[in-house]
Amino acid sequence: MNLGKKMKRPVAIDLFSGCGGMSLGLEAAGFDIAAAVEFDAIHTLVHHFNFPYSASICKDISKLTSEELLQAVEAKGFSRDIDLVAGGPPCQGFSHIGKRQLDDPRNSLVFEYVRMIKKIKPKYFLFENVPGIASGKHIKFLEELIVEFENMGYSIEKPISILDASLFGAPQKRKRLIIIGSRLDVKQATYPSQTHSQLESNEPSLFDIGLKQLSTCSEAISDLGAHEAYTEGDQGIDSLQLDYSGLRNSFSLKPSGEFSLTHTRQVSNIVYGHIGSKHTEKSINRFENTPTGTVEKISRFFKLADNGQCNTLRAGTASDKGAFTAPRPIHYSVPRCITVREAARLHSFPDWFRFHNTIWHGFREIGNAVIPFLSKSLGCQIIKAMNLNPNKFETYILNPQKEELLNYNMGQASKYWDIPDDVIPKRKRLNKEAA
Repeated sequence: MNLGKKMKRPVAIDLFSGCGGMSLGLEAAGFDIAAAVEFDAIHTLVHHFNFPYSASICKDISKLTSEELLQAVEAKGFSRDIDLVAGGPPCQGFSHIGKRQLDDPRNSLVFEYVRMIKKIKPKYFLFENVPGIASGKHIKFLEELIVEFENMGYSIEKPISILDASLFGAPQKRKRLIIIGSRLDVKQATYPSQTHSQLESNEPSLFDIGLKQLSTCSEAISDLGAHEAYTEGDQGIDSLQLDYSGLRNSFSLKPSGEFSLTHTRQVSNIVYGHIGSKHTEKSINRFENTPTGTVEKISRFFKLADNGQCNTLRAGTASDKGAFTAPRPIHYSVPRCITVREAARLHSFPDWFRFHNTIWHGFREIGNAVIPFLSKSLGCQIIKAMNLNPNKFETYILNPQKEELLNYNMGQASKYWDIPDDVIPKRKRLNKEAA
């Protein structure tokens, strides 16, 4: 893609990008994703597949200098004047009272995020993380982090907010702590106002207060339920057999709805990822007899309600922690766990967005991702603070990528990025019957 004079969009960098949930939402808001940094070779390949115009950097961020990152940005035709840096570094260490928690080695990735902000000095930054760092003994860590950002010359929107993606149109209850930083020489960006709400009988109608009713599971995935999930291979579904009305307008294969400002990916008319696990007859019977909106007693899987929201989709543990699969919800009308594509819809990914072709990696990529609807809302706030009109942004037709990239195992993916294949420990496979 030759950007040339077309580069009118603001420029963002996505750190700890995973497969690209934050990137997608920011692109939908009007940003170009100049670069993405990710440690996992397979996830980096998926990001590269979906964002071929970006500089995809598969590297331990502690071994990446800001200069190397900016050189990669320049090599893709973007300016070094970065408008936004976004990312959600893992933070796990919370030390005893009296010790600076930012210095805890288990929080080293947060330190690396801070380092990149300090060196690159973007106009704005977004810090995304789990809500738990805003409570109990963890509050000291959050306070230290805010002081660090302020000492670097950023104003922080306060009070720090925890945002639920379901209040921004996603059919999933998922809360994330968000810090919005604005450089002191630019207009301060603020938190987005919720667009959706649960209508209660004692409240004014949503129409009167300008809010929409919460999106539901059936609005997101009902058309997929009519198609049997693939348990051997993935032949895909002809998109003409799917219904892209209502909420699902945003999920169609062409940029539309919430994703009308994204660049056009050259894809076929086939929707991939409707893949699921084989279940025993006993499991199928238990799933069928479990009331919607409740937890199945043996598997402890939550059964979705068609008129409710999905519970928080999680990634499970990585290979170095035993490779445990996170519980996957049971479909509300079909006695099986949801497929990768259904999980993607419930996470607000459009059908053109591709994931790794295995269930294991596909679910991990979705569970780790920022919900695109939420990141779009955040990106729109920064576009607004910059006083830019997103309706004037140009969109591009991107070159198609090789499908084989989505099949690579860790060894192949590591070779592709020219890194050792033991960076992430091998997955330990357990001989365990599927639920």
